[in-house]
Amino acid sequence: MKPVISIKNLCKEYMLGDTPVKVLKGVSMEVRNGELVSLMGQSGSGKSTLMNILGCLDKPTSGEYLLDGEDVTSMNGDQMAIVRNHKLGFVFQNFNLLPRTSAIENVAMPLIYTAAHLSKHEARKRAKAMLIKFGLESRMHHVPSQLSGGQQQRVAIARALINDPPLLLADEPTGNLDTATSREVLEMFQEINETHGTTILLVTHDNKVAESSRRVIHISDGCMHDGIYRKTEDA
Repeated sequence: MKPVISIKNLCKEYMLGDTPVKVLKGVSMEVRNGELVSLMGQSGSGKSTLMNILGCLDKPTSGEYLLDGEDVTSMNGDQMAIVRNHKLGFVFQNFNLLPRTSAIENVAMPLIYTAAHLSKHEARKRAKAMLIKFGLESRMHHVPSQLSGGQQQRVAIARALINDPPLLLADEPTGNLDTATSREVLEMFQEINETHGTTILLVTHDNKVAESSRRVIHISDGCMHDGIYRKTEDA
């Protein structure tokens, strides 16, 4: 299977006054189509910077990044926005839902940018189908403050998948959830991966989150360490 993510010798540095600070130091990795992978590292490891680059929210200082075969590093901001809207789904620790907007409208929102040919009725129909799939039929007209943390994260996942992106990026997706709800959300990611074949990259510092994936990539001090750890069936 071809890689959805392919990065080679990726570097990122920022200027702190007159001093360059290297955050990513020649990172290389691949994530293949249909994989469920965790990118694991502690605060300050460089994982958030790498996540921003993988999500087409930032560009590396040097190196190569191919997303679904396209060279992202050569794109301008507008081109990156198009790729971001069509090829990526995002799930965040803080859910990032619009606070005064119902669940169904939150889920339908990405279709405004990627499926402008759809009528509002058709967009809402698709969003409703996603929410039903995630067990939220009775909550679709509620605003985020009327939903539990687990329900908000399910809305966020439905929104991330509404465009059927080839890659789902989840940044600390269980960070604000209790243990039982975290387990439910991780099981949801596994089901999405197994049923739909969606490639999922979980960015985390939590061993329990990493254990839910089939492969764990470790990053610390801006470098990949000890290559790749593959889980076995009886691990």
